[in-house]
Amino acid sequence: MRYVEEFRDPVAAKGVLAAIARVADEIGATRDTPVHIMEICGGHTHAIFRYGLDKLVHDGIEFIHGPGCPVCVLPMSRVDECVELAERPEVIFTTFGDAMRVPGTRKSLLQAKAEGADIRMVYSPLDALELARRNPEREVVFFGLGFETTTPSTALTIQAAARDGIGNFTVFCNHITVPPPIKALLDDPHMKLDGFVGPGHVSMVIGIHPYDFISETYGKPIVVSGFEPLDLLQSVLMVLQQIRDGRAEVENQYARVVPEHGNPVSLAAIADVYEPRPSFEWRGLGEIDASGLRIRDPYKQFDAEEKFGIGYANERKPAPEPEGCACGAVMTGRMKPTQCPQFGRGCTPDMPLGALMVSSEGACAAYWTYGGARHLEPAE
Repeated sequence: MRYVEEFRDPVAAKGVLAAIARVADEIGATRDTPVHIMEICGGHTHAIFRYGLDKLVHDGIEFIHGPGCPVCVLPMSRVDECVELAERPEVIFTTFGDAMRVPGTRKSLLQAKAEGADIRMVYSPLDALELARRNPEREVVFFGLGFETTTPSTALTIQAAARDGIGNFTVFCNHITVPPPIKALLDDPHMKLDGFVGPGHVSMVIGIHPYDFISETYGKPIVVSGFEPLDLLQSVLMVLQQIRDGRAEVENQYARVVPEHGNPVSLAAIADVYEPRPSFEWRGLGEIDASGLRIRDPYKQFDAEEKFGIGYANERKPAPEPEGCACGAVMTGRMKPTQCPQFGRGCTPDMPLGALMVSSEGACAAYWTYGGARHLEPAE
């Protein structure tokens, strides 16, 4: 615990905040003309609000919340397909807990479970594989969801299922990758982004070089960051220093955890089991080329889309967002959660309209958890 507390030291934090203020003044950042820094990871968003960093940094720093919450960027049509799978009588549907309350167009997985669907929360895909071993008469489907952080564990589980010849286990694959949506945002002429705080957990798997295009092609600095207050403050300072010095580089603040070239075992498992999809739909961003992963042909027997004829293996059914829901705009940094007219009114943690209010990494959940009704303006 002492090691963790060193990254929460208030004296050290004051020193970094003072350095941030000096550099922000040097580059002319003000409340009216701020430096826009996007934290890509939803975990960073929650840390910023948990520790009040948005209030502590210089007025000329504006945090833009990026598409780094894998539950949040999943379109409602994919949630509908989860429910469709879960309601099949022969299926035991398994999922991580943070996906249970995400609404589809008809219902959430939690509502489907309440109505009798056999849906079980698990802590890892290996738990789902064990369920398949114990229930050979049932089809066990695991909801494979997440960025590169969780992709290796699903890949290793599929490899284990293949070795053990377990034929009643499949994965509904919704694994996605970080770089393509960042490129899509940088290509958007309406987005104003001056630098990035890069995701720590994802980078632990893929390393730092997949972000080279951000600096080399778009001339923007990015600093891969840890999750403690001093990690984030130091990363903001490093971004500002690059801007001041006229540099655009990929820097690694989280070097104590993130290796430059990633985790070779994880990367090998991903390459063996998965290949890029031609395109994948993102909430708020639409179809993005090669941004999602699908299961390779040698492992197709473990692909729930192929086995049950849903999703990209069949004619897909697009699902529009609920009327008045601004999840897409919030998730891509075009709008703050409190600017959504439904925030705290038509959309609350108890009765969510969108995934950002219920996901453990959603921006709306961060605003609500660490501010709640304080963020609400009086209704006109």
